[in-house]
Amino acid sequence: MNFWKKLKKPIMVLAPMADVTDAAFRRVIAKYGKPDVMWTEFVSADGLFLGGYDHLIKDLEFSDAERPIVAQFFTSKPEMMEKAARLAFELGFDGIDINMGCPDKSVEKQGAGAALIKNPKLAQELIIAAKKGAGGLPVSVKTRIGYNKNEIEIWLPALLETNPAVITIHARTRKEMSLVPARWEHVKRAVEIRDNFVDSNGKKSETLIFGNGDAYDLNNGKELVKETGCDGVMFGRAIFGNPWLFANAKHGRQIERPAKISQQENSQSENLIINKENNATLGRNSAERSESVAKNKFREIGAGYIHTIKERLEVLIEHTKLFQELLPHKNFAIMKKHFKAYVTGFDKAKELRLKLMEANNAEEVEKTIREFDI
Repeated sequence: MNFWKKLKKPIMVLAPMADVTDAAFRRVIAKYGKPDVMWTEFVSADGLFLGGYDHLIKDLEFSDAERPIVAQFFTSKPEMMEKAARLAFELGFDGIDINMGCPDKSVEKQGAGAALIKNPKLAQELIIAAKKGAGGLPVSVKTRIGYNKNEIEIWLPALLETNPAVITIHARTRKEMSLVPARWEHVKRAVEIRDNFVDSNGKKSETLIFGNGDAYDLNNGKELVKETGCDGVMFGRAIFGNPWLFANAKHGRQIERPAKISQQENSQSENLIINKENNATLGRNSAERSESVAKNKFREIGAGYIHTIKERLEVLIEHTKLFQELLPHKNFAIMKKHFKAYVTGFDKAKELRLKLMEANNAEEVEKTIREFDI
């Protein structure tokens, strides 16, 4: 039942992101540029079984178009992890992931997320519990290189001892959050540790190692794989406003509704300013990876195509309608965080964004876009 073994390397996947990778967003990504694997938003295992089931179960809804799909949970209680894994199996997920990297203080107060880096024994117990409840589904872990400092020499072997299917390593510490460039040399070291690791039973590790942090497109991801030897790359912020991120012809993917671009349009696209709130400089160790998300967000993809402003706005309308249809339990304000990423890089973009922020539903979003003079 380990689907990971059937995937062709390098494996390019979409990161789990709270209030981002919900059912509506995943449906859009599955249509316009499907990654090799998707994750759900992270879900509280404690919440599911201690009174919040009816609300949280909605975050575990998915369609077959999103497969293979992994359910991600967070908890510090092995018994809850086992129950959550069993639920994921019953719901038909393809895999289970344990969050051991989230820096959110409310999560850490529970002893979960990044707090587990300080408690390797409990982390091991959680993986074992997940496997017990998973019914044979592969169990993976998403984590960081350390808490206050790089602890990968101790932290990674502790995880490898439990033989998870995949360990995704965000190449920053918990303390660093996303405020410094990801240090992919630590992903390379993680691969070396994995390659030389032998567990207590004398068995070599078969765990896949994925890197995460600052990867901005598939070509960049492949470069990082080549440099580090990792088995795959997890993309996060690069997906904002760009549902075609994984739709690269060179990666064997079809590009939905491509538009031919002129040299002038391409030049303009290279200077887009995207997602200013994520103002951390993206880099690989130093200046050689100092290109920002702004410059690379809408790079040329596929065989000489890039998506137009009109196409982005059409997808925004579609995304908003799906959000309203599939997630009626969520506040519409959550959808608005996507507006800035979609609506940028053209004259009057700010004006349109301000109008969209006043919208209260999908119908008002569509009406505003249709009536706006771009």
